[in-house]
Amino acid sequence: MNGHQNIIVMRHGDRLDHCEPLWVSTAERPWDPPLVHDGKVRAFQTGQRIRSHIGFPIHRVFVSPFLRCIQTASEVVAALSAVDLHHNAMPSIDNSKLKVAIEYGLCETLNTVAIKSEVVPKDGKFDFKFLDLEAMFPEGTFDHNVDMAYKELPHWGETVEDFKKRYVNTLKILADKYPSENLLLVTHWGGVSSMLYKYFKDATKYLVDYCGCVELRRQVLNNDEFGESVDFEVVTSHGVAFKDNKAPIHGPLIIQSPI
Repeated sequence: MNGHQNIIVMRHGDRLDHCEPLWVSTAERPWDPPLVHDGKVRAFQTGQRIRSHIGFPIHRVFVSPFLRCIQTASEVVAALSAVDLHHNAMPSIDNSKLKVAIEYGLCETLNTVAIKSEVVPKDGKFDFKFLDLEAMFPEGTFDHNVDMAYKELPHWGETVEDFKKRYVNTLKILADKYPSENLLLVTHWGGVSSMLYKYFKDATKYLVDYCGCVELRRQVLNNDEFGESVDFEVVTSHGVAFKDNKAPIHGPLIIQSPI
């Protein structure tokens, strides 16, 4: 049956080290900051907006292993499954039907632009405790049967072209793997901007606020087959502006966050 696949690519919420710069001096993992309280609130409210306004259900959530993204995704999942939203919202999602998985391909850009050299692990290893990260999601939502699009983290020193290619390839792999499902990808500034570079008609530099997101859509052909001409288009965005004049791409916006 013909239809559309929808994908939302979203940046994480407000990170602690940008709100409290001295935190890095005593942090055990200064390269992996958590969200501040306001960041969790913003993420939950973004989940409420997604559920109330997009008009389609989210079936799967893929998330960068960095803590700020995990916490953001957890808040969004909580909002999607809450039972007390406005009556016009999409029905709450049964936790047993909403699946979450960690994806290395959505991780932070691994270079000194995104991660300052003074906080990079001395042994060069960005390690993640997957059991602890999985425990942050509602019981039954984490899907252990999903294979990552990228089996390992990218090498340190990614170029601009490297990370743009990685983010776009990750989206394509996941979209093709689940063509009948709508996806939410929780990632970083570079992940959101890379999708705009690829699929938006005005290819330029973008500012992406905390929890800023872009909504993509493509047509699904019969039997879940995709023709050469079928590609994603940008439907709308929230919290994203043109870098040169700070004008919002879609709707009102006040950019508040650094990279």
